[in-house]
Amino acid sequence: MTVASALEAVGSTPLIELDTVRPSGGARILVKWEGANPTGSMKDRMAVAIIRAARDRGELAPGQRVVEYTGGSTGSSLAMVCAALDHPITLLTADCFATEKIRTMRAFGGDVEVLETPNGQVHPGLIDEWQARLDTVVAETGAFWTDQLSNADALDGYAALGEELLVDAPGITDFVMGVGTGGCAMGTARALRAERDVKVQLLEPAESPYLSTGEGGDHSVEGLSVLEEPPLVDDALYDEVRTVPEADGRAMARRLAAEEGLFVGTSTGLNVAAAVERAAERATDDVVTTVACDTGLKYLDGGLFEP
Repeated sequence: MTVASALEAVGSTPLIELDTVRPSGGARILVKWEGANPTGSMKDRMAVAIIRAARDRGELAPGQRVVEYTGGSTGSSLAMVCAALDHPITLLTADCFATEKIRTMRAFGGDVEVLETPNGQVHPGLIDEWQARLDTVVAETGAFWTDQLSNADALDGYAALGEELLVDAPGITDFVMGVGTGGCAMGTARALRAERDVKVQLLEPAESPYLSTGEGGDHSVEGLSVLEEPPLVDDALYDEVRTVPEADGRAMARRLAAEEGLFVGTSTGLNVAAAVERAAERATDDVVTTVACDTGLKYLDGGLFEP
């Protein structure tokens, strides 16, 4: 198959069945392998949708600079899209995120600024620090802010993921997904529930249970950094929130690599750990789905896969 550009290679990712981690007597577990996208991340779906929608509405002019703050996966995806469509981009990140992601953003031509954090972890004050710097970049350069935390165009980008699940997993009963911006969880859930009565469970690190308790905390799970109310999260589109300890997510990521041949990061480990919990509660003919957010190649410099 030949496509016109890297942007047309986004989506239509494989659905992988997990056998080893499936609980005895529990439901099937199917994982959407988003590492098959051009940057190795589900965020490619969101980035294409946001940039194309802004261009179509005339909010983003040809050649205009784009700016966003990011843990790295969103930044890599936006940088890829901006490279393909000839937009310069400024990306604000922090030293608590994987160096591979920072290098990837720069490889796509992004101007990357790395903020220092007090203890090398995601912390509740980080978004405010990013926002202050972003406002300065917008004022100085006239850049278009993609506003990933609030931009509803992201939901349209992820709707295709839900539509693909309906086709590839016709017996789907459950969808489990961690929340960062909430875009993937909500966009996918919206598409699923438009067609079927699918039960949706959101999850977050136990160390930062904002959705559960209203209190965020320090943690090291890249991509799952709910530190304030996520504007895209719609209470009508999910049934419950689960918490999973970060250590359990890391252990599951290592287990998936060693036992299932699926090479993923910690956020995916949490997704699958929660999916395993849910599968244990369901019947053997039920189908629990979740998302492998990105490839483990983005986390080789960290301690995730160290002995």
